[in-house]
Amino acid sequence: MSTNQSAPAATAVPDARQLRVILIAVSVALMAVIASVTGLNVAQTHMAVEFGASQSTVLWIINTYTLALAALLLPLGAIGDRLGRKPVLITGLGVFGVANVAAGLAPTAEIMIGARVVGGIGAAMIMPITLAVITSTFPEEQRGKAIGVWTGVAGGGGVLGMFLSALLVDVADWRWLFALPVALVVVALGMTLASVPNSRERSAHSFDTVGALVSTAAVIGLIFALQEGPERGWTAPATLIGLAVGLVAGIGFVVWELRRRDASLLDVRLFRERGLAGGSITLLAVFGVQAGIAVVLFPFFQAVLGWSGLLSTAAMMPMAVMMMATSGLAPRMAARIGSRPTMAVGIALAGVGLALMALFVSAEGGYPTILPGMLAMGIGMGLSMTPSTEAITASLPRAKQGVASALNDITREFGTALGIAVLGALLSAGYRSAIDDRLHGVPQAAADTARQGVANAVEVSGGTGSHAPQIVHAAQQSFVDGWQQAMWAGVAVMGVLFVYIALRGPKNPVPVAVDEPETVAAG
Repeated sequence: MSTNQSAPAATAVPDARQLRVILIAVSVALMAVIASVTGLNVAQTHMAVEFGASQSTVLWIINTYTLALAALLLPLGAIGDRLGRKPVLITGLGVFGVANVAAGLAPTAEIMIGARVVGGIGAAMIMPITLAVITSTFPEEQRGKAIGVWTGVAGGGGVLGMFLSALLVDVADWRWLFALPVALVVVALGMTLASVPNSRERSAHSFDTVGALVSTAAVIGLIFALQEGPERGWTAPATLIGLAVGLVAGIGFVVWELRRRDASLLDVRLFRERGLAGGSITLLAVFGVQAGIAVVLFPFFQAVLGWSGLLSTAAMMPMAVMMMATSGLAPRMAARIGSRPTMAVGIALAGVGLALMALFVSAEGGYPTILPGMLAMGIGMGLSMTPSTEAITASLPRAKQGVASALNDITREFGTALGIAVLGALLSAGYRSAIDDRLHGVPQAAADTARQGVANAVEVSGGTGSHAPQIVHAAQQSFVDGWQQAMWAGVAVMGVLFVYIALRGPKNPVPVAVDEPETVAAG
């Protein structure tokens, strides 16, 4: 833990109105970042056609943003603690806004990739600071509710952003996708300049540059491997190199931070505490399952039910709405019964939701067969995410809230990448193993195409004459089989997590530790 040498400055405590404005400002800024993570997914075909790009290039356009964001969260969060959270947030909003304008006007795929990398850098300045502003500004008795709002935006904002992006693509042009984050940045920037106070840490120690560089290498390697594994193959050289770099750098980061002790970027000994360990593991699992569910749901809506991208995104909204609503209720529940029981109830409900979707899903029954499970999932995730986030931020001192927020965000990003890779692979494996016995008599070329995925099967069926109904039915039923395999894997994850939290979950919320940071009021 760092040793700070500072005298507390006279700080004007924000009134209720200013606190509301601060919360709105950081929530809008966070929404801009989250919407950009998922929004571009709805424009993959448009980018491929306009840029003449391969699917691999299109995926790089999407993934480079997430890669840059995840890799720089920890060092930029720590820099925000030292330089001042408000100026770093303002700078991040400016960089992010300019990058999105450049992306919207990009004439080539290469320029688009560059703009997305810069956008990810700006997002890495914004995301950890938004939560750090809440934890360093809000009084203890109101902090839980504010974190609940932040968590709701972080959890449900991706679906909401995707829906708005799909709507823009449907009624205008795919390049207008970038108008949404730019508009949100303008609003957030104005509110931040007017109302958000500044706070920072004055440390007697130099910045942990080696720890920052090694942590960046570790995150880049591991996220790259998780993103590229499903596309290139898990034994491909690029995947294995990324995994090796990530693991070696990760081990090196732990060893280095243990040696640095008081001057460390992140005191890894804190993971022995229930709050930090339990909160991090819960967010990793919950966000992993949520991201994996999205990978499963969209092919079901589009290829099995035949829905448009806009309608498919709208179908996800009930789960997102329940998640955002219960994220705000979770602090009250935690105050009454405790953080650990609240998290356990949320995890159990998420597991029940997955089981419902596994048991009752069917191609013939359509959307009503999965809606109850989606609603239970949304409620469960909302109840578990807020106390998990609060447990992480409460485990580090007030002067390290940028680092605490960054750790929270990195955990989410790792969970998302891991969930997409694992549940997506289980879905694909289940589909391929189930469809082989349902293609008897189908021409070999069409059967080989159908084995690649449900969307491929539906597309190739149009040219197979009398075999078309057989191919479509086989693909839909096989997709349901793969779906069930992925859902039961999610149930198993939630079951193990429930036992862990019940035994080793965080205790009731405690005040955030204070290292007497220098707090400067900007108002």
